[in-house]
Amino acid sequence: MVKSSINGFEKCRKIIDDEFLTPMVAFHSHQAIEKSLKTILELQQIKIPKIHKLQTLIDLAGIDLSEKDELLQLLDELYIDSRYPGDMGLLPYGKLTLEDAREFYEFA
Repeated sequence: MVKSSINGFEKCRKIIDDEFLTPMVAFHSHQAIEKSLKTILELQQIKIPKIHKLQTLIDLAGIDLSEKDELLQLLDELYIDSRYPGDMGLLPYGKLTLEDAREFYEFA
């Protein structure tokens, strides 16, 4: 689990400056956070659910990231959209900017 969170983080690092790949930065940031949270659950000997929703994993792990609620919600929305495409990689205000991508990467 740790290895897969590092892989997602490394992928973000390599593409962080490419404005055409901002949706992929969001996707891999979500993956890195999700895998990190599942690692924490594993260390706490909590059964790892087969879900992708970050807030649910955070709640299960007993972590307080309430100051990042908006960012977590955006990451979840973008992840779901990339898995089940519609307007893939779009935020409510349009395409992710490099600034958005960097914020997701830094949070991950």
